[in-house]
Amino acid sequence: MSGNDSITVGVLALQGAFSEHLQLLENAAEQIETPKKLEFAPVKTPVDLEKCSALIIPGGESTTMALIAERSNILEPLREFVKVHRRPTWGTCAGMILLSEAANRTKKGGQALIGGLSVRVNRNHFGRQVESFDTPLDLSFLGKDEAPFRGVFIRAPIVESVLPKEEKPEDVEVRAPSKKPKGVIEESFSNEENVEILCQLQRRLLPAEGLSAADRPLHRLDSKGEVGKAYVVLEGGKENCFNASSIVAVRQGNVVGTSFHPELTGDLRMHKWWLGEVLKDLTRREELLRVQVNK
Repeated sequence: MSGNDSITVGVLALQGAFSEHLQLLENAAEQIETPKKLEFAPVKTPVDLEKCSALIIPGGESTTMALIAERSNILEPLREFVKVHRRPTWGTCAGMILLSEAANRTKKGGQALIGGLSVRVNRNHFGRQVESFDTPLDLSFLGKDEAPFRGVFIRAPIVESVLPKEEKPEDVEVRAPSKKPKGVIEESFSNEENVEILCQLQRRLLPAEGLSAADRPLHRLDSKGEVGKAYVVLEGGKENCFNASSIVAVRQGNVVGTSFHPELTGDLRMHKWWLGEVLKDLTRREELLRVQVNK
């Protein structure tokens, strides 16, 4: 973990847009007051990860990222970081896929997941690279008078459903391994009961014509031109599927996931907000540790 006089925030640097995140973190840190110096570092090894108090998992290609993580022996330490130590972690696009407990439409053979968010995501929900788009977003933590945030979506996933506490393994294509928090302090940073929706997107989805079966959206427009529910098989209505499958940003305990790429906009607001949440997390941990020591 970070030293007494500084706080290290890492960005997983195995593949994807990690340099853009590092630059925006540096810029955002200049605009906030912190009790300790904030330092930002690329993370490629378990040793790098051990120095971090918080982590961003960037956009890129989730299957490739997971394979590199396995070969670099950092996949299991990442699961420990997120689910056992409950450290603040934010995943963008591919990062959100990796932080989800379950994923659909994975490549043949599936892919490894880290987990942390009790959601099922649909990979490449909006289609291929050429179908990328940007759109204004109303993020829940923005002030009423603030301008919308420009969301950049590139082969983006979407939150298809919020998972129940107990689910049969066959209910999803790929799922993350289960892990328990390390202790009482870490347990206080988990939130198994609630997944907070930070942003929903209302948008007509791609036409199925001209796309291969793998790239067709799993949702379709109803007679009114609205996006209907996902046509997935539900087991006894256990999953909470959302109309329009419109969720593009969520938070659960110590984990945040966004379908879009804030690091590609130059807008510092989400990085500033997240750094503020990291500082709150660290302050709370210190308070809980003092209470535990004084018992």
